[in-house]
Amino acid sequence: MHGLHSKSGLPLIAAAALFCVAFAGWCGHEAAAASAATNASTNQAIAEATPPALAQQGQLIFDHTPKYAKKYVGNTLTCNDCHLESGTQAFSAPMIDLAGLFPMYSKRAGHVITLTNRIQECFVRSEAGTPPPANSKTMRALVAYIDWLSRSGVKGKPYQGRGLVPLPALTGDPVAGKAIYGAQCAMCHGVNGAGVPHVFPALWGNNSYNTGAGMNNPSKMARFVVHNMPQTHPGLLSPQQAYDVAAYIHTKPRPKFNPVYKSY
Repeated sequence: MHGLHSKSGLPLIAAAALFCVAFAGWCGHEAAAASAATNASTNQAIAEATPPALAQQGQLIFDHTPKYAKKYVGNTLTCNDCHLESGTQAFSAPMIDLAGLFPMYSKRAGHVITLTNRIQECFVRSEAGTPPPANSKTMRALVAYIDWLSRSGVKGKPYQGRGLVPLPALTGDPVAGKAIYGAQCAMCHGVNGAGVPHVFPALWGNNSYNTGAGMNNPSKMARFVVHNMPQTHPGLLSPQQAYDVAAYIHTKPRPKFNPVYKSY
């Protein structure tokens, strides 16, 4: 997998050199090329502008979460580890045009949530931490950044690179996944899954996401992996291989989700 993220190196502006190999499902490169052209146009417009000050602070938090939101984080992961290129890369759960989709019903939470609630959810699950208060500077900055990325969006119309690519329902083989992990992922994430703090995220252990995080769902991880990993050759793995490596990672220990936050 060679890293669940790619650091842009531009903390105060949206990544200036964006690329995506966009899949409209696992359905061939013709549809992917058309989707990529549309996404590239949107990404270019974002890259050419500079966000206002509060949104700039939000991007710093997004890219370096343990440093700039330390009091709310329980591991070494950043928002950018799962939402690549500062939340702008297609089919890695991007933030582009996201703000206008809220409020929305959350099946996991069991009620309608706001964008603020959704960000708090990430902190208590993927960051294995605590929810930043709605009126905190951390929250206001993150909301400002996501609002800025959504500034050209149309309310209720999602970005064509929204979410993760769809895959058929497959059963992962953790034994096969172990071999794939060793060949494609361990170079960056380590044989023990600990990663390199602030460079490559931990995939299991104390510094990884907890059992309540979306990535703890093998099918969701497979959808992320098949399009975005290995970082040096995205799209190398087949859907079955992506399921296999996700199944292997799923067998590993990680922090337990705190049920106090089950409403997120």
